[in-house]
Amino acid sequence: MVSLKENIALITGASSGVGRAIALELAALGALVLLVARDPQKLQSVADAISNAGGAARVLAFDLTNDQALTTLVAQVRAQFKRIDFVIHSAGVFKMAPIATASIDDFDALFRCNVRAPFALTQALLPQLIASRGSVAFINSTAGETTHPNVGQYAASKFALRALADTLRLEVNAQGVRVLSVMLGRTATPMQEEVCRLEGSTYDATKFLQPRDVAQAVVGVLTVSPGAEVTNLYLRPARK
Repeated sequence: MVSLKENIALITGASSGVGRAIALELAALGALVLLVARDPQKLQSVADAISNAGGAARVLAFDLTNDQALTTLVAQVRAQFKRIDFVIHSAGVFKMAPIATASIDDFDALFRCNVRAPFALTQALLPQLIASRGSVAFINSTAGETTHPNVGQYAASKFALRALADTLRLEVNAQGVRVLSVMLGRTATPMQEEVCRLEGSTYDATKFLQPRDVAQAVVGVLTVSPGAEVTNLYLRPARK
C-alpha cells in the first residue's frame, strides 16, 4: 500500500460525493487533507469521519465563487504550507436549459464555479505544487467531450475545464507537476440526483458509478510512480 504520510492534499467539493470520497481515500493513506466547500457542518462531518478512522483533516469552509473568500483561503494555505502535494478540483454545479431560453446568469454561475474557481485556485497554488512536484486533478465529465440537447451551458464549462487542464499540463510538466483530467460518466452523487430531477428521470444510485470506486481509481492514478503520468482517466458505470 502506498503511504502518503507527510503529504498534503487540498480537495474542493469535499463535503459530499466524489470530493468527499477522494478525501477519505487520501486520508486513509496518511495524507493531511484540507477540506474545502461552502458548508462548514458537512465539512466537519467529513473531518470527523477521517479523524475517527485515524486520519488528519482540516476544515476550510469557503465559497470559491466569491473572490474575497478565495483570496482568504489562498492566504491561509500559503501561510501554513510551503508545499501542496495534491490539488483535487471536485466542486461543480449543473444547470440545464435549451440555449434558446437559457439564463445568462446561470451561464455565468457555471463558468464561475466550474472553470474560473479552479483556474484561480490552481494559479495561486502553483508555487506550492512546483515545490512538491505535485499533482493537480480536475474532476470532469463526459460532457467535457460530448454534448447533448439542453446541456450546452454545462458542457461548455466542462470543455473549457478540459482545455485548462491540457494547457496547464503543457506549461508545468517540465517543472515536475502532473495534471489529470477525470472524465466521469454518471455517478451516484447529489449532483446526479439533481440532474435526474431536472430530466424527469428516476434516480437509481445502483445504476451509476459509486464515489468510492471513483476515488480509488483517481488516487491510484495520482500515486503512480513519478516516472509516469496518466493524463486522462475515463470511468463509466459497468451497468448499462
